[in-house]
Amino acid sequence: MDQQTTVDPAEVAKFEAMAAEWWNPNGKFKPLHMLNPCRLDYITTQIAAEFDRDLSQPLPFKGLRLLDIGCGGGLLSEPMARLGADVVGADAAPRNIPVAQLHAQQSGLDIDYRHTTAEDMAAAGEVFDIVLNMEVVEHVADPLAYLTACQHLLRPGGLMICSTLNRNAKSFMMAIVGAEHVMRWLPKGTHDWKKFITPDELYDLIRKAGLDPVDRKGMVFNPIAWSWSLSSRDLSVNYVTASVKR
Repeated sequence: MDQQTTVDPAEVAKFEAMAAEWWNPNGKFKPLHMLNPCRLDYITTQIAAEFDRDLSQPLPFKGLRLLDIGCGGGLLSEPMARLGADVVGADAAPRNIPVAQLHAQQSGLDIDYRHTTAEDMAAAGEVFDIVLNMEVVEHVADPLAYLTACQHLLRPGGLMICSTLNRNAKSFMMAIVGAEHVMRWLPKGTHDWKKFITPDELYDLIRKAGLDPVDRKGMVFNPIAWSWSLSSRDLSVNYVTASVKR
């Protein structure tokens, strides 16, 4: 497969410029640091259910091979490694990789970070039990081709967790106007609202890519509690899905 099928060079350049900021909880990735406990709650619950793992045990994900695609500085790769998974973190932005490698080293974690793409890994025949595909699909040039590559990376019975942003007036106000212009949480231009995907569109793309969607939840920000939580009903802005390869 041609590695340029889905990588959008302009999107990669945006995140490259912010690479050194990844582990600063009050820096440019503050929203991700705030969102991370909510994302991890969903991810760990879905993996435990799908692979019959007990989260109260030490290293509950031992023996599971996990790919964190679009890993950035490793905000999800590190907790997965701590839970015992064999983690590969991949990112199309080369400057993110040394940042992630250095932080993992400082944290005493063995994570295989690579500057590569989903397409290239699929072409090389890599397979995983779990693919984490978090806040990536709204940044690629061809979502269906990208999700199809993710499907090829899963072994039969494998699980993909995919999160993105809904496309509606509320998400425009919250994610673009609010996060980029009012709160200044993210540099202006981080997101392109036209690339946001509704939950039904994402389910359709996932099915076309050859996976079976099994769950979806909203991730909702509470400005009073200043925290994120999962919601079965409110998928209006951020949301996350689980799909399996039958």
